[in-house]
Amino acid sequence: MKKIINQVDHMVDEMCQGMVKAHPNQIQYFAQYKVITRQEMKQNQVALISGGGSGHEPAHAGYVGYGMLDAAVCGDIFASPSSIQIYHAINQVATDQGVLLIVKNYSGDCMNFDTAAEMAEDDGINVKAVYVNDDIAVKDSLYTIGRRGVAGTVLVEKIAGASAERGDQLEEVYRLAQKTVDHVKSIGFALNSCTVPAKGTPTFELGDNEIEFGVGIHGEPGIERRTMQSAKALANDMLDQLVAELSLVTGDEVIVLINGLGGTPLHELYILSNEVHHYLNHLGVKIEDTIVGNYMTSIDMAGASISLLKTDEEIKTLYNFPVKTIALNK
Repeated sequence: MKKIINQVDHMVDEMCQGMVKAHPNQIQYFAQYKVITRQEMKQNQVALISGGGSGHEPAHAGYVGYGMLDAAVCGDIFASPSSIQIYHAINQVATDQGVLLIVKNYSGDCMNFDTAAEMAEDDGINVKAVYVNDDIAVKDSLYTIGRRGVAGTVLVEKIAGASAERGDQLEEVYRLAQKTVDHVKSIGFALNSCTVPAKGTPTFELGDNEIEFGVGIHGEPGIERRTMQSAKALANDMLDQLVAELSLVTGDEVIVLINGLGGTPLHELYILSNEVHHYLNHLGVKIEDTIVGNYMTSIDMAGASISLLKTDEEIKTLYNFPVKTIALNK
């Protein structure tokens, strides 16, 4: 295993320190609980918190800033942050308008975020949560009951963040976040495994001409192991399933997220994006916007995912709201 690290046990802390030193005017770091917050805290608006295991960067610390999150809680690699970490993040950024937690649907995350919310509510803080389950590949996985939360989480954070930033009340921010959860779907594939530093070897093995179709962001098994396909065939297969899940028809509008899993060149992601546009244009589905890049990764895994967010005027207005974070600026 070759990684640019000092000690495995210090990776998350040193990463967070490095992020803040690179962006000192935007974010700050509370090392005791591994929480990254905005440099300037909100006062009279709903606060948004997300987080989870590290290894998915830029998620979620890269989305702390104007128009998105107020805090990100950083767990160890592929491990949920503790309820105590999350509780302290809530106390760090909570306002009189309340807090919305955006949680990827994994058992550890759900349990710890829920426990932290209960602790904060005992302190008189108004807390609500949404649980992102956009991955259509499998119903249950090694990590969770029900569908997994993957790259679509970024779009949920974008829409909810815009709602909070413009001053909506907690119930409205929650409604719009849940609406986004309901209207975003994702599916991905892996060309090779990731290597968790603490383990030092790949999570799984693939043959020279094999891919894992429907893989999760922790290297969990997908729908099937299959022979490598062309970009066109992959895009068409993924979109057949996404279009069916969203019941898309001619005249519908979507936002497209082409997400790299950490080890795939942008060159290849744009080829995949090109095929997605061909497919949706042929179907008569309008593309409101396309985002291409590494937004929800799996350490060094090669592969990609496609997320589609079905839009309407309400969602489009929020999506086009200004945002300024390390990883996303519009």
